[in-house]
Amino acid sequence: MTTSKDNAADGRRSIQSVESGFRLLQVLVDAGVPLTLRDLAARANMTSSRAHPYLVSFTRVGVVQQDPASGQYELGPFALQMGLVSLQRLDPVRVALPHATRLATHIGHTLAIAVLGSHGPTMIHISEASYPVHVNMRKGTVMSMRHTATGHVFAAWLPPKVAQHYIDREIGDSAVVTSVSAARPDEAAWRALVSEIRKAGLARALGNPLPGIDALSVPVFDHSGNITLALTSLGPSSLFDASADGPIAHALLDCAAAISAQLGYRAG
Repeated sequence: MTTSKDNAADGRRSIQSVESGFRLLQVLVDAGVPLTLRDLAARANMTSSRAHPYLVSFTRVGVVQQDPASGQYELGPFALQMGLVSLQRLDPVRVALPHATRLATHIGHTLAIAVLGSHGPTMIHISEASYPVHVNMRKGTVMSMRHTATGHVFAAWLPPKVAQHYIDREIGDSAVVTSVSAARPDEAAWRALVSEIRKAGLARALGNPLPGIDALSVPVFDHSGNITLALTSLGPSSLFDASADGPIAHALLDCAAAISAQLGYRAG
């Protein structure tokens, strides 16, 4: 057993061979497909002769399995069980909160987390801007699917029938924040908007539903690829850069990607 001092972290004694072997598991996770010994070792920056004993041990304990016909290696049943247990314990909001707090400090604008509630997309956390913003939004506020950036994100990434259910039920619901002129948009225009949002990866709202207030919203996905929450930032048009390729948009997208990755999402 080879031990070493982990000087880069906290100085506690570690088992170097375990950390070396972990590189092989990381390669299998990143690859997502079975690999030959040669390819696996090369990607882990090892020789095949060095990688093979690790794989033998990993196979014996079920972390790795080898196809008897092709000889290729992939993650084994115990690795899958560990992954499932980890995913079951993940609370998307708990995972997202520290990321959102850091992002709010970084961009200096109001940042909110929304999840899908019984009435529709519902704000469950709000980090206020470093300057006063006169917006009547608080925890529990329900955002319109049709008329807000947050709602547009859910409409774009929810299954169509689920999205339509929330679109239909918000009509006449006083609990839902909507625009002053909340008439249904033309269906062709609506489909085009949803398609544009999916292509851009985010939704924008310029002075709607609140005149003079712009917003950007991005989706966060779970391990199964389903939208689990939305991150929304907003501010006065005079101060808030709502461009799709601006620094706020990029910061939101990066934050959402980090949260999604922690929740087990792998972009296809």
